[in-house]
Amino acid sequence: MISYPLLLEQFKKLLKDNTLKFTKQRELILKFLYENGGHYTPEEIYTLLKQDYPDVKVGIATVYRTLSLLEESGIASSISFGVQGKKYELGLKKHHDHLICSACGEIIEFFDETIEERQEEIAKKFNFKMTDHTMKIIGLCEKCQ
Repeated sequence: MISYPLLLEQFKKLLKDNTLKFTKQRELILKFLYENGGHYTPEEIYTLLKQDYPDVKVGIATVYRTLSLLEESGIASSISFGVQGKKYELGLKKHHDHLICSACGEIIEFFDETIEERQEEIAKKFNFKMTDHTMKIIGLCEKCQ
């Protein structure tokens, strides 16, 4: 995975290209995603940042706008939970898919070569140029069954 200093430089360039200022708040959002391997709602990120950095004023709108910018650039990715909103993760990790528990919300990441190959075969069969894909399987985790 990319080093944090390199990612930070990429982020600063992204902000400059979008005529946005580099701020401590925006950096903390990026750093949070980089250092935490899970999937988080904007509200969870906001709450955890306020808890971890009580002296830094972070607004929920800044969290939403920064996550949106990071997602548009590919630095972050999200999983949609319909009316419950999105959960974000660092988008620079190796490709993976998700198992999502509909009872407790647990998200399990997985990679399966057979599934990846089969998707490519299906796209080829329909003369479809696949540029990306996401898979989420919804059900009940072991604890909730």
